[in-house]
Amino acid sequence: MATDFALAFPGYIMAYTYVGLLDYAGPIQSFLRNSLDIQVKGSLVDLMNLPGAIFILSITLFPYVYLISRSSFIQQSKTLQEASYLLGMSRTKTFFKVALPMARPAIVAGIALAAMEVLNDYGTVKYFGVSTFTTGIFRSWFSMGDANTAIYLAALLMVFVFSILFIESKQRGQRRYSNVNGLNKPLVRLKLSPARQGLLTLLCGLLFAVSFFIPFLQLLYWAKLTYAKVIDAAFFTLIYRSFTLAATTGALVVFLSVVLLYALRLSPFREMKALVKVATLGYAIPGAVIAVGVLIPALALDKWLYATFVSKETLGLVLSGTLFVLVFAYIVRFMAVGYNPVEAGFEKVGMHVHEASRLLGSRSTRTLRKIELPLVKTSLISGILLVFVDVLKELPLTLILRPFNYHTLATKAFDMATNEMIAESASASLVIILTGIIPIIVLNKLIKRRA
Repeated sequence: MATDFALAFPGYIMAYTYVGLLDYAGPIQSFLRNSLDIQVKGSLVDLMNLPGAIFILSITLFPYVYLISRSSFIQQSKTLQEASYLLGMSRTKTFFKVALPMARPAIVAGIALAAMEVLNDYGTVKYFGVSTFTTGIFRSWFSMGDANTAIYLAALLMVFVFSILFIESKQRGQRRYSNVNGLNKPLVRLKLSPARQGLLTLLCGLLFAVSFFIPFLQLLYWAKLTYAKVIDAAFFTLIYRSFTLAATTGALVVFLSVVLLYALRLSPFREMKALVKVATLGYAIPGAVIAVGVLIPALALDKWLYATFVSKETLGLVLSGTLFVLVFAYIVRFMAVGYNPVEAGFEKVGMHVHEASRLLGSRSTRTLRKIELPLVKTSLISGILLVFVDVLKELPLTLILRPFNYHTLATKAFDMATNEMIAESASASLVIILTGIIPIIVLNKLIKRRA
């Protein structure tokens, strides 16, 4: 469904696009003045506040809940609903008493993902002047030069995140929903009256227009006005840098995912499971926290290298402020994004292929290289693609750890927007958005195959 395309819109791009739309010089107020002779002082709607930030983040992050919940509802069996009808329950009561509780884990998972993204957001809240943990970390570190306060805030934020996840896990307990009798009749779509069909189409169309179509058209208009002075050799260098960085991180994440997963398959011990769980926790931690956690030891190691190997010569920073540290932080942040599709691919293949190959005398590494990797090729590509898009959109982590004067598409778009060059930032923003649509299309196809 096209409504999912909102997920391709980073919050900070949506923020300055809507501010431009509703501004005094924006298309809406220009139309009101020139065509209807209606004068409005200031912005049509003031979004530069907490409610505005909530609105922007809501329309960009709701697909997290929608996609996961949709997949869960599709996989539910019609048998349980038929049993509910036979017991005298109406469709409404069946939804609230049967279908909704069964989808609870998926809904909570979507809410948790959206919440993690809100905690990670820096661009939207910074642009709107809303104080959050992330902006506090940036302000303490860069504006005040107070590293200790930044570390303290990062630690508090991490404790808060893990507390929420722990509370949800405890509240859910051991409750699971599974189909024990093997009967799994697919749900049948309800046939609605033309009036209801029209109303639902209107609601979905309105949501699509607000969350994607209108801001996307505005970006296209700005890009048309400014492409001549924006798209040059430096712009293509920017795309090359961003794509290379994202592709390198995606390949490394998937490679490490295969190593971890295969080690777990060969040695399914408690210690190995704990190691894999720790390695994939990074996505629950905001980017600014990871950046601080990576930068502190990198600076300490630089000091040690300087004190150990340098006498009178001046040695610059060996690790801090380099692409190596930036890529390392990306791997920590997005390990779970690449690991999950790889794990799903290996689970689909199962252990019987590996066991048959081993019985025929092939070594584990040869079995992996010659048999199992070709079978999970689609999952490997999906993992690389998902990490690629997430790295392309990542802002707070990149702003802290990037080398001096090194821009990605995300940092360049944000830098231009904060310097009141909103129209000029449209071209970089469109590249990010159009690239982000690709995995959404792939994900929808996978969900339809399950249906």
